[in-house]
Amino acid sequence: MQEIYVQDKVFERIDWAKSPLEKGDYESCIFQTCDFSNQDLSKIKFIDCEFIGCNLSLAKLTKTAFQNATFKDCKMLGLRFDLCSDFGLSFSFYQCNLNHSSFFRTKLKKIIFENSMLQETDFSECDLTQAEFKNTDLREATFDQTNLEKADLRTAFNYSIDPERNSIKKAKFSLSGISGLLGKYEIEIEG
Repeated sequence: MQEIYVQDKVFERIDWAKSPLEKGDYESCIFQTCDFSNQDLSKIKFIDCEFIGCNLSLAKLTKTAFQNATFKDCKMLGLRFDLCSDFGLSFSFYQCNLNHSSFFRTKLKKIIFENSMLQETDFSECDLTQAEFKNTDLREATFDQTNLEKADLRTAFNYSIDPERNSIKKAKFSLSGISGLLGKYEIEIEG
């Protein structure tokens, strides 16, 4: 079966459960209010694509390529980004719900998470150098052997990051979030 190449196309209000997205390369496409939930997106390439108001929850992402993809107002529960193709892997998230997702061992330098929910998300052994977590909820997110050098977490909240198990050199934190770095010591911080 031959794979397709689609460029500069807008897909609106499509429920891919009824007719699955064809395997192939999608470049500079916009997916608006589409339902990809529980769909197999394995081995599909999304290059410079934008997803707006879509539901991608529990989609299968084995060897899926996301190169410079942007997600806005998307529901993305339980996604395994660690299974994506790592070649050119880059994306940004705005107002997205990524709870229960995994970025285990991915290289995501300069990634942007803005006004998003990342509760119980796994960032173990991830390279998040210069990542931006703007107004992002990281309750029970896992950071273990994670590179957060030069990352910006000044407006992130509910995080728990052990400075002894993660690299945080030159990362930025706010004074109000400092308890997220000292939680394991069970000390009381006032003010």
